[in-house]
Amino acid sequence: MEKEQISVFDILKIGVGPSSSHTLGPWRAAQRFLVRLEEEDLLRNVEQLQIHLYGSLAKTGHGHGTDIAVALGINGDDPVTIDVNQINPTIEYIKSNKKISLGGKQTIPFSFKDDIVFHFTESLPFHPNALTFQAFLTTGKAVTETYYSVGGGFVTQENEVLDSNNQIDLAFPIENANELLGWCIRTGLSISDIVLENETAWRSEEETRAQMLAIFEVMKDCVYRGCHTEGVLPGGLSVTRRAAKLNKKLLNGKSYHDYQSWVEAIRSGGSDFKYTLDWVSCFALAVNEENASFGRVVTAPTNGAAGVIPAVALYFSVFHHDIEEEEVLHFLATAAEIGSIFKKRSTISAAMGGCQAEIGVSSSMAAAALTECLGGTQAQVLIAAEIAMEHHLGLTCDPIGGLVQIPCIERNTMGAIKAITASQLALKTDPDKTIVSLDNVVKTMWQTAQDMSSKYKETSDGGLAINIPLSLPEC
Repeated sequence: MEKEQISVFDILKIGVGPSSSHTLGPWRAAQRFLVRLEEEDLLRNVEQLQIHLYGSLAKTGHGHGTDIAVALGINGDDPVTIDVNQINPTIEYIKSNKKISLGGKQTIPFSFKDDIVFHFTESLPFHPNALTFQAFLTTGKAVTETYYSVGGGFVTQENEVLDSNNQIDLAFPIENANELLGWCIRTGLSISDIVLENETAWRSEEETRAQMLAIFEVMKDCVYRGCHTEGVLPGGLSVTRRAAKLNKKLLNGKSYHDYQSWVEAIRSGGSDFKYTLDWVSCFALAVNEENASFGRVVTAPTNGAAGVIPAVALYFSVFHHDIEEEEVLHFLATAAEIGSIFKKRSTISAAMGGCQAEIGVSSSMAAAALTECLGGTQAQVLIAAEIAMEHHLGLTCDPIGGLVQIPCIERNTMGAIKAITASQLALKTDPDKTIVSLDNVVKTMWQTAQDMSSKYKETSDGGLAINIPLSLPEC
């Protein structure tokens, strides 16, 4: 059986909020459907298009912007390159004109109300995040494809198999944490060095380096932008953005003019525990407020948990020392490998595993990355990942109003703090005295996910989502 091969850039993706599984995944599915129509030279024959959303995609689709995402994908826009300031105008143009361009090549009538169908009471058996595209042709025939958004922006089809022609020879094939540690022991390499060596099977070292540094720049830009943007988040909950206000309060009138001078201003305030804690929370809040506003973020490993890794990375960079380029590579490579293990052996989809699959995994990734950058051994890095996830087991996903806002934004602050705590504990831990391994926790997380009621898996059918009275406007 072919094994799943996952690159750093499969786990860490530049995209648009608010959700990797409900926004980025459906967006990519729409692009895949367009590609099929183009490959079969059918685009010019399409006269009507309908999109059907099932399960979790239907129940929380409005709040997560699934309808917006599929429309933008069909329209030919890409989540990596689109000007996020043009998202609302583009959608308003499609709605008001009741027309959409199929990849910029064929314009057809299109109604958000009639052509995006939410099947609130139906779920397809393969995965809770299902969507079906139907293109009706002038010939009287139709083309139908069903896709599943399985978390972290990954998209698949039910009968899709890994193409053996696309399998590559990795220097260090890894399926679980024990195999990863085994390679480290045999070679003496760090976890990040193992990962970076594997990446050369896909591209040159220079390309990998440039892409990873670009990802870190997006993270920094997102934090900075979020710390300087006030207002109310979209969606109807009237959630006030807090990062900018907290930023002002903590800086207490200090002046700065760009990212680096902002960092220096933060440092000048000292490094006592409360001050540091406030800043870690501020960094995480900033990212996920941007994410909730259709801002540009890095999926790490999901959009709903996009604030954890940047917050921990900036904690290291601001309160330890300026993070150097090599440290950025080590941090992101280590984080991505931990995310990859969870993806292979469990899930990174909240619709499959609850919030333990998002915040829990991101906290585990961040804890491992921080531990490596702080000089931990390979075993201590894995211990940090284990500790962080162990204390997220069973965490439910119950977004109020189907929005990635409450409790999602604050949970990123909790995930970041737990990651730092886990790292500190791991650095003081003798690996020979540990009882629970990372693989034990990954297995337990998957078992917990299978036992968890569907109402706690991103459906807004349980938990806080049904205990907070709301009066949301119709979307």
